[in-house]
Amino acid sequence: MLPPARTSGPPADDYDDEPTVYTGAVRAPEAPEEPSESPTGPPEDPPSDPPEDPPQDTPPPPSGGGGGKARVAVRTFGEILITLGVVMLLFVVYELYVTNLMSQQKQREASASLDERWSQEREVHAEPLSGEAFARLYIPSFGVDWNFTIQQGVDADTLEVGPGHYTTSAMPGEAGNFAVAGHRVGKGAPFNDLDLLASCDAVVVETVESFFVYRVVPMSDEVNGWADGKGADPRCAGVAPLSERDPVYGETVGRRIVTPDRGDAVAPVPYEPGATVAGQREAELLTLTTCHPRFSDRERMIIHGVLTDVYDKERGAGYEELLREIGEA
Repeated sequence: MLPPARTSGPPADDYDDEPTVYTGAVRAPEAPEEPSESPTGPPEDPPSDPPEDPPQDTPPPPSGGGGGKARVAVRTFGEILITLGVVMLLFVVYELYVTNLMSQQKQREASASLDERWSQEREVHAEPLSGEAFARLYIPSFGVDWNFTIQQGVDADTLEVGPGHYTTSAMPGEAGNFAVAGHRVGKGAPFNDLDLLASCDAVVVETVESFFVYRVVPMSDEVNGWADGKGADPRCAGVAPLSERDPVYGETVGRRIVTPDRGDAVAPVPYEPGATVAGQREAELLTLTTCHPRFSDRERMIIHGVLTDVYDKERGAGYEELLREIGEA
């Protein structure tokens, strides 16, 4: 009888209680790696807590005790000067340009109204109303197109339209003194060039029926030797020093500069308000007044003229024909 087959393991009686340890057959579990230290050294301490409010830029304190205040004062003063300069510039623009445009429109309306009334001959025997145009003024040496209506009165509103007639003075062509005022700067500036008038220059006043031709009388430095000097010019026919007519006119010369209180410049006998001249010796004068110097009302410029010719208006004949007649064309 064959012996029983052996199993691959040891015999049962070879087992004991100790576990069998196999070497090389199974890898022992690796121990967990310890965290390595940073090659740059130990970790830095965490930053401290940030401030609750971020820092704000603050201007450095003034270097001097009053330097900051002085700079503020200078800056404020400069701003005030600039503002005042702008205001003054705007005022000049208004006075020189805006008021001129406004007056030009008023002058056109007054001229159209005057022509309409003349066409209907409403003014033949009517006394002009306050502020109403009743005549037209021409100065040939200022150009053939230079003309303005003459309004009744010299108040501010009337002078914005054009030259105004002193209501207490004579009417055109009458004995005495026909006196007219006008602005020199702004508001149409009708008398801007009044200082350019010379002796014997013509000043023409047109009414509904007539043209009255006045000529500037001799200047103060022309009185002596007038007849042998400029008085020999044919344009000066009928012009002579007024003192030759009557000594009471001794102060009445072509141009005078006076103070604003010389209202007697428009008296029947200029500068002699109480004087009277009888008969043929009384002159038919024209007086033009305006401010002086330009851009100021500190003084008044006065121009005096004398009536030399009167022409009745004829149908179809106008101012241009008159200029040829009086040698001013």
